[in-house]
Parts: sequence; C-alpha cells; structure tokens
Amino acid sequence: MKKISVLILSLIVLVGLPAVALSGQIEGSIQGLNCVLTGKICPVGQEDPMAAAERVFVILTKANTHYFVPNVDRAVLARHINERVRITGDVSSKYNAVTAKKIEAFRKGAWKTTWSIEAQTKLQEQMQRFGL
Repeated sequence: MKKISVLILSLIVLVGLPAVALSGQIEGSIQGLNCVLTGKICPVGQEDPMAAAERVFVILTKANTHYFVPNVDRAVLARHINERVRITGDVSSKYNAVTAKKIEAFRKGAWKTTWSIEAQTKLQEQMQRFGL
C-alpha cells in the first residue's frame, strides 16, 4: 500500500512538473508573432515597418519553438527584431512563455545586457519621485 502511494505521488509530481515555471534561459531571435505563425522570418532590413505593423513579438529558438515574453513591453522587444538574444527568467513550457528578468543581445562577439527588470524598476521609481 505504501509503495502504491509513493508511485501515485510521484506520478502527480511528474504530471504537474511541466506547468511549473523554472528559472532558465531562452536563446533565439525576436520575431513578430504573425511571421512565426505563418512560417516566415521577419524581413531583414525592414525592421522599422515590421515594428509598426506587428503587435506581438516573441523569441524564436533554433528548434523553431516560440516563447511569449509577457512582462516586457513590445517596444523593448521591437528594438531587437532579427537580433540574436538571450532571455533569462522563469520559463513556462506549458504556456510557451518566459517571464524575463534580463535580456541580452549578442553584439561584437559578446553578450550585452540591454534590459533588466531591476533597471526598469529603478527607473520607474526615479520617475515617480520626480512626478513623471
């Protein structure tokens, strides 16, 4: 009886595990959701028109899996269209989403942090002190 209880508990944990968001990193490029859903890469050299036309941006991995980044404004993501980026945060495989803590872009052979939740929070606090 005890073995069956342990087996059932183990199965429950394994089934529920994919729903849990785990800290991790997603590497890929920022693409418009419409491009991803139609199987096309955002047009290179036309990033500004794409940013104006597209409403939702995702990170597309080499494995052709896309992840939403719900806590980052679309303007921040739009700056990185077609760029190689790495997003660190809580990854949910169930919802194909990553709650970003940091975004890095690969530039001149190295990763450079371009956005972080800490920097955004600090700036928002400074703006509130000045009544902005």
